[in-house]
Amino acid sequence: MHIPFAVSERSTIGIEWELALVDSDSGDLRQVAMTVLDAVRPDGADEHPFIKQELLLNTVEVVSSVGRNVAEAGSDLQRAIDEIRDVTDPLRVELMCAGTHPFARWDHQKMTNKARYQTLIDRTQWWGRQMLIYGVHVHVGIEDRDKVLPISAAMLSYYGHLQALSASSPFWGGEDTGYASNRALMFQQLPTAGLPFQFQRWSEFEGYAADLLKTGVIDQLDEIRWDLRPSPKFGTLEVRVCDGIPTIDEVMSISALTHCLVEYFSSELDAGRSLPNLPPWFSQENKWRSARYGMDAILILNEAADEELVTTDLKRLLVQLEPVAERLGCLPELDGINRIIETGASYQRQRAVAAQHHGALDAVVGSLVAEMRAGHPL
Repeated sequence: MHIPFAVSERSTIGIEWELALVDSDSGDLRQVAMTVLDAVRPDGADEHPFIKQELLLNTVEVVSSVGRNVAEAGSDLQRAIDEIRDVTDPLRVELMCAGTHPFARWDHQKMTNKARYQTLIDRTQWWGRQMLIYGVHVHVGIEDRDKVLPISAAMLSYYGHLQALSASSPFWGGEDTGYASNRALMFQQLPTAGLPFQFQRWSEFEGYAADLLKTGVIDQLDEIRWDLRPSPKFGTLEVRVCDGIPTIDEVMSISALTHCLVEYFSSELDAGRSLPNLPPWFSQENKWRSARYGMDAILILNEAADEELVTTDLKRLLVQLEPVAERLGCLPELDGINRIIETGASYQRQRAVAAQHHGALDAVVGSLVAEMRAGHPL
């Protein structure tokens, strides 16, 4: 099977951000996505270029165009959000983002009437119906198809860092799960989801896809739902590790870190140097540790099984990536990672709000709504 890989300019970036629609008064989810999408759709167009449909009617997705840096992509996202608010504000609907809604019931949600979603639910049943989750996906342009899979495998060495920084789903169905990211472990229950196979050659990926298509596991390539996956349609590596991120500032900071890592590994390949390749059993353990402990996770760093607290290793990594960030024009955004380390990731802030309000999770929703409005953690 031959899978063509689109021509893409090196280290361009695009961001996809899934947003929940919540009631201004109760904080519960509102099933008004079609109202929003119909209102923002330009005359004569099938859809808005930057505001998209998702699986559930409580969700819309904002996407950027192809940008040269995260500031350009972030501007697109903010314009789309402003346009959505022109519709949602009169409806008394707020925008919110986290990996999960703190108390909404999955069995009360309505699904978008679209064949691909109906097929997904028919196949996955109980697990599929429970996918009341939100994420952020970052696409980074790769100019050479043969680089995609080695870079993807190298990114697994920093999977835990990205998961910890973005972890925002401690609550599920009104209960504290004990995890920083319950979403990470839920999403991997879907077929073909979870950690990617660590292929190094494009022919291996083509063989894998051919097997899945022949056996009916998938009907099209985008049904491979890995946390890190090549996107042949766009000529990118799509990084799907992150929980839903509550604020535009944090989206841009974590996207900048992702952007810099991909470009750094691309440069290492250009220089003829080998990339890190963490054994799959360590990658799996790091995913669990970062989902469970978030910013307190002690991660396995390399094949020698050296370990370090994620925040300590992040500070080392930020220094290492400074020249790359300067080259990509995202040094201020990358520095925002230090602010997340200092102020806490979203799951930590959510738990703090819940504690202040004697466990009242509507207060947690209120804090997430306020942070989305402010554009930065409060």
